[in-house]
Amino acid sequence: MAGAGLPPIDRLRTFLRDLKPGARSLLISELERSLLGGNNPAGAEMVLAELRRNLRDGNATAARVGDPARLFFLPVEPMLVDDVPDHKHRGRIARATIEPMWLWLRNALLPAEAKAYSEQVEQALMAGDADAAEHLARVFQDRTVRSLQRALDALANDDKERRRLAVQLGSPRALDDVRILREILDARDSLAVLGTQLPAHINSLSGPMLDQVKSLLDSPLGAKSDLFLYSLVLVMSRLAAPWQLIRLATKAAGADVANRVAETPYAVAVDIVLDEIERKVRELAGDLKSGRGVAVSALLKEIHDALRGMRSELDLPIESAWGKQLAAVRAEVSNFLTAEIELMPGRVRRLVRPRPSKEIVADTALDPEDVADAEALIGFVVTCRNYAGELAINEVTQRTYNELRQYLDTGTRTLLDALRNAEDGERSFRQSQVDAAVRFCGKVFGAEYASLLAKAAEVASHGERKAARA
Repeated sequence: MAGAGLPPIDRLRTFLRDLKPGARSLLISELERSLLGGNNPAGAEMVLAELRRNLRDGNATAARVGDPARLFFLPVEPMLVDDVPDHKHRGRIARATIEPMWLWLRNALLPAEAKAYSEQVEQALMAGDADAAEHLARVFQDRTVRSLQRALDALANDDKERRRLAVQLGSPRALDDVRILREILDARDSLAVLGTQLPAHINSLSGPMLDQVKSLLDSPLGAKSDLFLYSLVLVMSRLAAPWQLIRLATKAAGADVANRVAETPYAVAVDIVLDEIERKVRELAGDLKSGRGVAVSALLKEIHDALRGMRSELDLPIESAWGKQLAAVRAEVSNFLTAEIELMPGRVRRLVRPRPSKEIVADTALDPEDVADAEALIGFVVTCRNYAGELAINEVTQRTYNELRQYLDTGTRTLLDALRNAEDGERSFRQSQVDAAVRFCGKVFGAEYASLLAKAAEVASHGERKAARA
């Protein structure tokens, strides 16, 4: 059976991809509610990230590598990052690069060996022999490491071949990706040992846990120069809050002063965290612009907590390189959130503004997707109020929120009157507007207010029907 013998992470991804839309929405809502409420179920961030990626990739339509490739790339999994290949992430490879990289290995670097490996792994998995499949992957990984090193040596002084590789992998960073792949595969056994000694999930990197992790990284196993960067990335993949990786740097420096931190080998942890924050900012901006809105409130909280953590645990002078980078990230977040927040009142007004009868097409209703999108945006703006200070959006958030409250408070009365006096042909549209207003008010004024409004709408609807019968 396809997928048999593969690690739990791949089985989880398959499970999430195959969820029905209703179940997926419920899972997203529950996980996001837990995270925003201060709870942090183990693996919640990873599950939400996977669901967001599924939606971006188009779910079942997304191209996926087969089982032989997934087994081959298994040591690379903690170092994969959900970002476009253009952006640099120290010690990490964009997940989107994996498929073209496999095609390059299979078609150009080791065509005969890759073909034989794939056929043998498929046979082993079909026979239920996961150990044999794993052994085959290790043998092919060793062979690939040697071939990758020869390819890197040949590419070092060949501009034409480097450009060709960039086209084949679809990444301007193709040479770096190949180098990272070779280094990870070469260090896979040491990384695997380190992985078994680390907790599977680190809710908070502090106290004894911080001491334990740093001791592992300072040991001969983790401190090897060719392994240290990937060891840090591996630790970050286990953290509930990835930004806490910087605590290793401040502990190594014995201070939170940027200059002291920069003098230690752990300085790269700050770079890794800043790369990750910038990635999440791009992801949030893209999701808001696209209207997908999958768990954007939870993503906003992650960004807020990371920015606050960086500012509170590191003394970063504004003129320092790290200080400038962090300031640029905060400014970017503030700018695109301000633009998105300012759109919200207009979207709501377009849906629930009272309309004269002549503007209403008989027996129509509001588009449910438009209503859901507006409701999600309202919820997002409400969430923004909790993080406005750190994200520099206090003024626009408060102004927009007050404007929305006032509009809904006064406008719903007009909508109820319009529903009460509606003609037959316009009743469905009037009802859909009131229903939308109920949902919006639930986000702004709370469930109790929305319940009272729903009852008033029921009375108005019944009153209209009685008048019609009379």
